[in-house]
Amino acid sequence: MRGGIGPAAPIQPRIRPASGSRPGQAWLGSGIATGRGTLRAMSDASVLDLIQLRRGCTYCSVRQLCLPGGIGAEELQRLDKIVQRRRPVARGERLFRLGDPLSAVYVARDGAFKSVSISEDGEEQVLGFHLPGELIGLDALGSGEHRCEGVALTAANVCEIPYDQLTAIAAQIPSLQQQLFRVIGQSVDRDQDHLDILLHRQASGRIALFLHSLGERYRVVGQSDRQFQLPMSREDIARFLGLALETVSRGFTRLQDDGVIAVTGRRVEIVNPTELSRIAHGGESAGDGKQRRA
Repeated sequence: MRGGIGPAAPIQPRIRPASGSRPGQAWLGSGIATGRGTLRAMSDASVLDLIQLRRGCTYCSVRQLCLPGGIGAEELQRLDKIVQRRRPVARGERLFRLGDPLSAVYVARDGAFKSVSISEDGEEQVLGFHLPGELIGLDALGSGEHRCEGVALTAANVCEIPYDQLTAIAAQIPSLQQQLFRVIGQSVDRDQDHLDILLHRQASGRIALFLHSLGERYRVVGQSDRQFQLPMSREDIARFLGLALETVSRGFTRLQDDGVIAVTGRRVEIVNPTELSRIAHGGESAGDGKQRRA
């Protein structure tokens, strides 16, 4: 861990803003327990940059999503040394482009991304979405070259991890290697979920399965699976689901009219999760039934 503070135990001090401190800084009171003992009393003018404190994997907010729970402090330090952190990414910026060699994988610490392919006539097809803590760039594992492009849906911060160094360390740390296999497996599962969505004949079923799956992913990253913000636009959703934009808009409206969801802008609340799950897994919505009977 950089900054002279050992990684053995997370710091949990009482923090209050310091007068005149810069953004990202805070005053820490005296007697803070750390892995190397206790920091001596600090005066009110003493300031510790929390951005520096949290720079390593030890204090990363998505550490539990990326790393196996049993990884030791020494092993964590080795991984920490290869991570090129705090790369800010602007909305619309690309992490990699089609045909780029696999040089690194990425983890979004915050923000969201989409994977897209571009047709010969320039039309964009959305292949997937990535939330905080999910690895981005695994599409290049087979050929060594990216088969799609990674685009930021929002302003974000990512950890950039050189792939060769990551695999070398993972080969020496069994728990990390197992975690990588698990993450790759989850990526395959999401691809299968996408295929399942595209196999739905009814648009409402595709939309319901999309929202149900997205809620489950938000739950995994420690957020609510009943209320969440959609980082992607309706147009992105339409391209992901293989539907027209107007069809997606009507589908959201129908689910809302049926009391399944409530939508305010990009904010979605799952009002009736049982009904959403039923529609997602093959049942027709009430609106579909009424339309058929008409």
